[in-house]
Amino acid sequence: MGRQRKRVVTGEAAPLPRKDEKPSALHRKEKKKKIDIGKAFINISIGLCIFSLIWFFYALYMRSALAKRVVTLHPSPHVLDASSTSAKVSPERFWGSYRPQVYFGMKTRSPRSIVTGLMWMRQFSDIDVNLRHTCEQGDRLQSYGWLMHDGVSFGVQEIQDSDFTLTTEFVKRMGGNHGGDWTWRITAKQLSSAPHAPVISLMFYVAADAQGSLQAHVEENNLKSITGFSEELGNFKVTFRKPVSGDLSSVKYASYNYLQTVTPGLERLTDIVKNSLTRRFVYRAPSGEKRHYIAVDASKPPQHQQQQKPADTRKESDFVVHQVTVQTPFQIEVLFESGSFHNRPNQLVGKTMTEELEKRKAAFDAKFENIFGLEKKGFSQAQVKFSKAALSNMLGGMGYFYGQSVVQSVYNEYPLLYPEGALFTAVPSRSFFPRGFLWDEGFHQLLLSKWDPQVTQESTAHWLDLINIEGWIPREQILGDEARSKVPAEFVVQRNENANPPTLFLVLQELIEQLSSNPDSAANQPTLAFLQRLFPRLKTWFEWYNTTQSGQLPNSYRWRGRDKDTNLFLNPKTLTSGLDDYPRASHPSSDERHVDLHCWMALASGIMASIAKLLGEPHQEYESTHQVLSDNNLLNKLHWSEQLRAFSDFGNHTQAVSLQQEKVYVPPGQPRHQFPVTRLVRSVRRAPKLQYVNAFGYVSLFPFLLHILKPDSPKLEHILRDIRDPDKLWTPYGLRSLSKADPLYMKRNTEHDAPYWRGPIWININYLAVRALYHYSNSEGPYQEKAADLYQELRTNIINNVYRQYAETGYIWEQYNDGTGRGQGSHPFTGWSALTMLIMAEQY
Repeated sequence: MGRQRKRVVTGEAAPLPRKDEKPSALHRKEKKKKIDIGKAFINISIGLCIFSLIWFFYALYMRSALAKRVVTLHPSPHVLDASSTSAKVSPERFWGSYRPQVYFGMKTRSPRSIVTGLMWMRQFSDIDVNLRHTCEQGDRLQSYGWLMHDGVSFGVQEIQDSDFTLTTEFVKRMGGNHGGDWTWRITAKQLSSAPHAPVISLMFYVAADAQGSLQAHVEENNLKSITGFSEELGNFKVTFRKPVSGDLSSVKYASYNYLQTVTPGLERLTDIVKNSLTRRFVYRAPSGEKRHYIAVDASKPPQHQQQQKPADTRKESDFVVHQVTVQTPFQIEVLFESGSFHNRPNQLVGKTMTEELEKRKAAFDAKFENIFGLEKKGFSQAQVKFSKAALSNMLGGMGYFYGQSVVQSVYNEYPLLYPEGALFTAVPSRSFFPRGFLWDEGFHQLLLSKWDPQVTQESTAHWLDLINIEGWIPREQILGDEARSKVPAEFVVQRNENANPPTLFLVLQELIEQLSSNPDSAANQPTLAFLQRLFPRLKTWFEWYNTTQSGQLPNSYRWRGRDKDTNLFLNPKTLTSGLDDYPRASHPSSDERHVDLHCWMALASGIMASIAKLLGEPHQEYESTHQVLSDNNLLNKLHWSEQLRAFSDFGNHTQAVSLQQEKVYVPPGQPRHQFPVTRLVRSVRRAPKLQYVNAFGYVSLFPFLLHILKPDSPKLEHILRDIRDPDKLWTPYGLRSLSKADPLYMKRNTEHDAPYWRGPIWININYLAVRALYHYSNSEGPYQEKAADLYQELRTNIINNVYRQYAETGYIWEQYNDGTGRGQGSHPFTGWSALTMLIMAEQY
C-alpha cells in the first residue's frame, strides 16, 4: 500500500525538509526571481541616482547659462563702430556740452574723457556757502537754460541767480586731429532790482576721468593755464584770460585762487571743492574796502585724502580749479587749444570769438525758420524765442554716458554688472532726470529728427546697441558713477522682465515715411544702410516684447513689473508702462490685459513689416501680426467696456479700495514715544473680480493716439466726445491724464506718493492726441470735421499755456496742473514737454 500523502492543515506547521532533500524547481524559480527583482531594483535605483545627478548638474548648467543671458550682449554686429564718436571719425561732434547734469560743462564723446566745468558762488551773501555746480532744483534759480544751441558748434545759455545773471557761451573751431579748439565766454550782469553790484566767484575746472594728466601753471599764486595730455586729446592747453568790463578792453580788478589735487571720481568734484573752501583770503576792492571772502585753498588737503576708504579701489585722477572773484559786471574767456591744431590763423578770443558767435547765431536762426516756419505762421518774436529755447534745451541736454548698468533676472540671486557701453542720448530733465530713459527717447527724437537726422540715427543706434541676447534693453540707463550718484538706490537695479513703451518705433515710422515719399532718391542709401544694420536687433527686440509681455488670451498683452506689495498702494504702480500710477487692475494677476501695450504692439508690428519690405527681408509674419492686432473687432472684444463706453484694461479689480490708518496693537502702559509707527495701508471693502478696470483717461485713448482705430469706427465718435467733456479730460490747458469722475482722480497712492498720472496734464500724450486729431481730420470718415475742430482748439490751448508758464516762471515743466495750468513737477523739463514746438510747427 502506498504511503498516504498528508494534507497540511491550517494552523499546523509544515514539516521541515530533510537535509538531503533538494528544493523544488518552483522554489528555485521564486528565489531566482526575487534575486532578479532585487538586482533590477538596485540597477533602477543606481540609474535614477545617475539620472538625478545628471539632471542636477544639467539644471545647474542651465541656470548658470540662463543667469548669464541677462548680461550677454546681442551677437549681431554693432550698429555703430566703436570709433564712431572719435575725433577722427566725427570731429565736429567730438567736443560738446555732453554733461547735462551740470549748469555748464563740456566733455568729449569718449569713454574716459577730460571734463571741464564751471562752479560759482556769490560772495558776502547771507548764505555762508551757496556753491552752484550740478543742476539742482533746491538751488531755486529764477531760471536757466539754453537760448540757442545747434547741437554741434555753439551754444548760448542764460542763468538767473538771486541778483545777477550769468550768460554762458561757447564756440568751437575745427582744426587738427582731436576735435579742434573751443572758447567759453561768461558774462555776469547785475539784475536791475539788486541794490548793490554783487561780487561773484567763478570756478573753472579741468578734471581727468581715470586717464590722462594735468599740469597747473602758476605765476605769483595765479593759475594762468593748464596743460595736459590724454589718449583721445593728445596734448592740449587751457588758458584763463583776465576778467574785463563789457567793452572787452579794460581789465577788472579780481582776486585769484587755485586748487590742484586729485579726485577719486567725477561725482566727488563738488564735495572736494566745498571741503577745500576757507575764509582766510582778503578781497581788496578798488574802493579800498577789505573783506574776507571764501575761496579754494591749495594748502588745505581735501577731506577724501584725509579719510581714505579702503573699499574704494578706483584710480585717482588729476583735478585743477581756477577761481576768480570779481564784482559785476564783467566778462571772462577760457580758451581750449588742441596741440595738433598747428595752422590756426589766430586765437578764438575777443573780437574773433564775437564774430564767430554771430555767424553761428545767424545760421541757427535761418535754419530754424527754414525747418519750422514759425514766423510765417504768425507767431510773435517772443513765442519764436521760446520755441528756439525748447529745441536748444533738448540739444543742449544731449549727454554722452559710458559705464555699466546694474541688472538682475530671476536666475540671479544678486544683481550683476551689464557689459560696459556708451549711450548718446537726450535727457528728460537736467536737474531731476539727467540720464537716459527708453520711452522718453522716442519722444525726444521726434523733435530732434526734424533738426538733425544724424543725431537721431546715432541716438537710436546707441540704444539698440545696448540690447542683450534676449532682446531686452534696460529701460533706465544709469551709466557711470557720476550718473549713479543722482539716482535713489531703489531705482538703480534694472530687471530683465520689465519693458518700457517702444517709442523708438515712432521715430522709425518717420524715417520710413521719408523714404517712401521719395523711394528712388540716392540720398536714401545711407538711411537704408542704417536700417539694414539695425534690423537684426529690431527683430530680437520686437520678439522679446511679443513673447515676454504677452497675455493669457491670444493676441493680448500685459505689462510685467507691477508693484508686488499691494497692501501699501491704493493701486499698485506700473512703472514699466511709463504711466507709473495710472489706475490699472487693483489686484495684479496674470489675467490682466493692457490696452496701451496692445496698441504699441500693433504699431510696432506694422513698422517692422514696412522695414522688412524696404530691406527685402521676409515680412509676412509681421504683416500678419499687424493685421490681427489692428483688427478693430479684436480690439473691441479684448478691451471695449460697454459699461464705461470706452477702451479699458481688464483684470482682477475692485474700485472699493481706500487708504486707511493701520491698526497697531499697543500694550497697556507703553509710553507714547515708544508707540509703533503707523502707516497708511490699503483697505479693500469689496473683493476683486475679473472685469474691465473702467478708468477713463490716457490709457483709454491709445487706440486713437496710435491711429489703430479706423476713421469710420463708431468708437472714434465716443472718444472725440469724451475728450471734449470738461468733466472728463478736457481743460483749457490740455487733456488731463484721468477723468475727474474717476474714483482715483488726484488720489494719493501712498502716504508719501502724490498723484502723478491721475489728473495732471502731460505734454507727450497731448502731443500724440494733437497728432491723432490731425490724422483723423485728414482721413475720410464721418468724424473728420469734428476731429478738425478739436485739433485747432486743443492745439491752441496747449501752446498758449506752455508758453505762458515759460514766460511767467522761466521754465518748461514736467507736467501742468489741470485746474490752473500751472507748471509743476521737475524743471526745467525740456524732454518731451519741448514737443510743444512741434505742435506750433504742425509737424507730426
